[in-house]
Amino acid sequence: MTQPTTGPETVPSVSPDGARERLTAVRAEVAKAVVGQDAAVSGLLVALVCGGHVLMEGVPGTAKTLLVRSLSAALSVETRRVQFTPDLMPGDITGSMVVESSHGSLTFREGPVFTNLLLADEINRTPPKTQSALLEAMEEGQVSVDGVTRALPRPFLVAATQNPIEYEGVYPLPEAQLDRFLLKVVLPVPERADEVQILTRHAAGFDPRDVAGAGVRAVASGADIEAARQHVTTVQVSPEVTGYIVDIARATRESPSLSAGVSPRGATALLRSARAWAWLAGRDFVTPDDVKSLAHATLAHRLALRPEAELEGVQVSQVLSSAIGAVPVPR
Repeated sequence: MTQPTTGPETVPSVSPDGARERLTAVRAEVAKAVVGQDAAVSGLLVALVCGGHVLMEGVPGTAKTLLVRSLSAALSVETRRVQFTPDLMPGDITGSMVVESSHGSLTFREGPVFTNLLLADEINRTPPKTQSALLEAMEEGQVSVDGVTRALPRPFLVAATQNPIEYEGVYPLPEAQLDRFLLKVVLPVPERADEVQILTRHAAGFDPRDVAGAGVRAVASGADIEAARQHVTTVQVSPEVTGYIVDIARATRESPSLSAGVSPRGATALLRSARAWAWLAGRDFVTPDDVKSLAHATLAHRLALRPEAELEGVQVSQVLSSAIGAVPVPR
């Protein structure tokens, strides 16, 4: 596995078409190990291209960890995994000052956050104090320890997982933390045909701990991701589409079922993800369909239901769908 690829000097040599072709090829590589989670793969690619982070939600056994490991292998970037537990401390993630026994001086020992792709496994199993240790890293791409700010490698992405069905011993993510995730992707239980394919692969000797053995190979690099991030900024967004995004955000704020609608940060996130989606599709402009395709993954986790709506069994996805449906689509 190669070291993190950074540095603006490497970006101009990567053409838009070349970077797009290689990043698109990542889907096929990940599919060699992961079956039936195409939407989640697309969401991770969008986040990489945007420089955002992803919250992955699914019941145990839906290949959340395998998906991130396969993505890392297909991208040839450095990756680390942290299993979040109730006794995990902030310094266990960011790093801390330690005393070197050889000469007795304090030195900084980097934590697992100093990587390109950080898998934060079961992030809701650790208290909010430790969860918040990721806030600066996710927002600023840096870590401050003992008064010194240290930059993280680029590209940098946090892929956090959480189990939606367990409530004992878990700590719901604070709204400020949720808002730092560009996308939330839900990994469903696979369809019957996909599940048959999964079992067939295992019967043939597939080992989920050995993605290289499944044939997953590196087809893109950190330089491709950095180049993509520059090229995405050239994707045009018409005033009509910008207004469409704003109107969707404002419609959620007016919903009587929600205590909190989409903030301007959420609207900006939808703009960014729609741009990345359009670029990956080979277009240099954003369409209303791009916005609608990314709206649920980008906005749903930023919404909060009123208690009375929860008691009535209202779902956030239903409220968001109604808000989107109430906004005229620009032509």
